[in-house]
Amino acid sequence: MIIKRIIHPTRKPKPGSIALFTTVSSPASPPPDPLISDAVSILTHHRSKSRWSTLRSLHPYGFTPSQFSEITLRLRNNPHLSLRFFLFTRRFSLCSHDVGSCSTLIHILARSRLKSHASEVIRLALRLADDEDEDEDRVLKLFRSLIKSYNRCGSAPFVFDLLVKSCLDSKEIDGAVMVMRKLSSRGISLQISTCNALVSEVSRRRGASNGYKMYREVFGLDDVIKVDEGTKKRLGKVKPNANTFNSMMMSFYREGETEMVERIWREMEDEVGCSPNGYSYCVLMEAYCARGLMSGAEKIWEEMKVKGVVFDVVAYNTMIGGLCSNLEVKKANELFREMGLKGIECTSLTYEHLVNGYCKVGDVESALVVYREMKRKSFEAEGLTIEALVDGLCGRDRDRVVEAAEMVKDAVRESEFYPSRKCYELLIKRLCEEGMMERALNIQAEMVGKGFKPSQETYRAFIDGYGIAVDEKTSALLAIEMAESLKLRAEEES
Repeated sequence: MIIKRIIHPTRKPKPGSIALFTTVSSPASPPPDPLISDAVSILTHHRSKSRWSTLRSLHPYGFTPSQFSEITLRLRNNPHLSLRFFLFTRRFSLCSHDVGSCSTLIHILARSRLKSHASEVIRLALRLADDEDEDEDRVLKLFRSLIKSYNRCGSAPFVFDLLVKSCLDSKEIDGAVMVMRKLSSRGISLQISTCNALVSEVSRRRGASNGYKMYREVFGLDDVIKVDEGTKKRLGKVKPNANTFNSMMMSFYREGETEMVERIWREMEDEVGCSPNGYSYCVLMEAYCARGLMSGAEKIWEEMKVKGVVFDVVAYNTMIGGLCSNLEVKKANELFREMGLKGIECTSLTYEHLVNGYCKVGDVESALVVYREMKRKSFEAEGLTIEALVDGLCGRDRDRVVEAAEMVKDAVRESEFYPSRKCYELLIKRLCEEGMMERALNIQAEMVGKGFKPSQETYRAFIDGYGIAVDEKTSALLAIEMAESLKLRAEEES
């Protein structure tokens, strides 16, 4: 079948649809089928309560896929009725639907923007394509069927966006790329949201570098022609937007390729001429913060002010987190106060950044003040934040180990906090050093209950603790138990 892109020369297309495809030769129209006219009449003129029972009684043997398609075509101005007819034939097994009959309904639902229903039928059609012919790619088979019935159904290009998104939802990236390429070869572009979804999914599943390659292909950035000396024209029809670049920058950031984040930022402004939004600035600031380049992050912050970009809680959290990670807690606290003055509500992440920042610089008292304010506002701290406080209390102020133990106990009770092995071992070690053996034993019992077997560090803490408490007998017994436990564990691992 030879397919080419045209606009119908004699008939004005209906709103929302345009004749994009035609075939060199079209088959002759089949003679009128009384069954089809009868079914259409029943569906359109009978009351909703009687039409289905009438259909079943007059047509007990149901309909062929081609008959279903013809009936549905005559109902295309009533897509909800077309869908109910489809569900009726499925429920009572009155039609052995194939890819062709599903394609007709997909077009009708798509042209009426019934996205979710059209997507459900696409998924069914893909399953049927698998059953019909295992040798042909099922996405390609459905794509060809949609093209074949496109003009007759008065469809709209949006139907192919639904096909691509359905492929992405079912993790069929190759199928989605194939559809995009076949449409592109005919000068047809997907919607920007579909293009972005394709780039994002490729980045997520195949890496940021492949996502970047897909971005350049989808938007036709490498398909250029010279207009005159020193100038070029991009052939791609759809222009990438800020969301396109935000997605790619985040993908590279997650993979630790912060330099690529900067490259894409420059490309967004220089090559494509797209204006960044607030989230774009946040991703770039995050990349600078991750590399410890706070001067670069602060420069971006100032640029946002100059350009009038609205500072939201995401922007503040990004900058506060970067400053705290790089031990500039004083500046972070200034931004925290600025948020309050501007009436921007903090999130749990805002407080966690500050708690961790204060712990890093050894100011546990300030960290506790922020943590208590966080709890008053009913925010729950992440496990790493609580463990940072425990480490601060135990590591620098050994006499505050009881306070740390109570904090962990409260967090476990109130917010389903699950301490790590490191957290348990630190508490046990400090309690043993303070001679609080009974309390250390209670925490060790809780640790075992959570599935953590005693390690050499745990045994050593108890051995030293009982030694300090002048209980040499218990200390010696623990030393023997530790040796036996380590020997048994070594045998199990071997």
